Amino acid sequence: MKFDFSEDQTMIRDMAREFSASRIAPHALQWDRDHGLPRELVSEMAELGLLGMTFPEEFGGANVDMVSYVLAVMEISRGCSSVAVMMGVNHLVCEVVYKYGSDSQKSKYLKHLASGKGIGAFCLSEPQAGSDAQNQKTRATKGGNSFKISGKKAFITNGKYADVFIVTALTSVDPKEISVFVVERDTEGLIIGGLEEKMGQRASDTVEVTLDGVMVPEENLIGGVNGFKAMLGGLNSGRIGVAALCCGISQSALDLAVEYAKEREAFGGTLADLQAIQFKLADMAVGLETSRLLTLKAAYLKDENKNFISAASMAKLYASETCNRIVSEALQIHGGNGYIQEYLIEKLYRDARVTTIYEGTTEIQKLVIARQVLKGK
Repeated sequence: MKFDFSEDQTMIRDMAREFSASRIAPHALQWDRDHGLPRELVSEMAELGLLGMTFPEEFGGANVDMVSYVLAVMEISRGCSSVAVMMGVNHLVCEVVYKYGSDSQKSKYLKHLASGKGIGAFCLSEPQAGSDAQNQKTRATKGGNSFKISGKKAFITNGKYADVFIVTALTSVDPKEISVFVVERDTEGLIIGGLEEKMGQRASDTVEVTLDGVMVPEENLIGGVNGFKAMLGGLNSGRIGVAALCCGISQSALDLAVEYAKEREAFGGTLADLQAIQFKLADMAVGLETSRLLTLKAAYLKDENKNFISAASMAKLYASETCNRIVSEALQIHGGNGYIQEYLIEKLYRDARVTTIYEGTTEIQKLVIARQVLKGK
């Protein structure tokens, strides 16, 4: 078993680390207060190849492996998880188009998104359909060579700025026949709601999307009628990215806790001298390292074209739950100062909470893992 990274993987990690430290981290608190990211940041990330990392160069990607992508996400999230979630959702949309889309869809949309010329949004959740993702109310009715889509999508990341939306909709009276469509931003009837006032990851835009009789050509159907597997396949991959994002938040929280413990004077020394604090730091470090290993294993299995479904859910489950524990302990080490918005740990505490909810809740991950175990996989 080999744990060393290749030269290319190390170079990508170091590039993302330097960019995150110089271009993202210094502005994270202000972006959180502003509830948004500067558009030029997306362009800079595109120039570095961070928006379509695992996809072929012919489609605007950087053609690197999933392990490299994971290493980059860890570093970007270390600077600001809002940036990482924007990056991750765009990658998720690219994954759906690349894996299940037609050649024309790849040429038209994947190249646009992977190169950073545009941003994608993943429209699955609805007001009544969160974990119960198949409880869809949005409908697509066929007429000639087009589909008319009507419905409402909730909690859509990148929705404010995206120009390509991947949308699920029922295409039959059968509630299990759910299909996937590409909808372009300027399509008549596509209505983008206002920004949600979120607890954390506030620099990442989240909106409600209404489809009021949106007309799309049949050629915008991804994976054929009843192609819901395209969305599920994308989610399996996306969970690896979220696990990596959690590792980045955890690393940032641990860094802050160590720095504060060394500086804060208490009981005739520093907090770092106290065994109670040392035990906390030890538990945090072990949790972070375990999260990293689970995440990298899932990425490795995907690179090897092996079944990574269970590994992805294990990584997402463990890394997100551990992230919340690590950030909580880091805030505890900061004491009262950790509760003040002037300190970055307060932001990390808010940012971490959603990680056990989006891209499949903790409870959903346990169901996925149990089903894979029962299948003997």
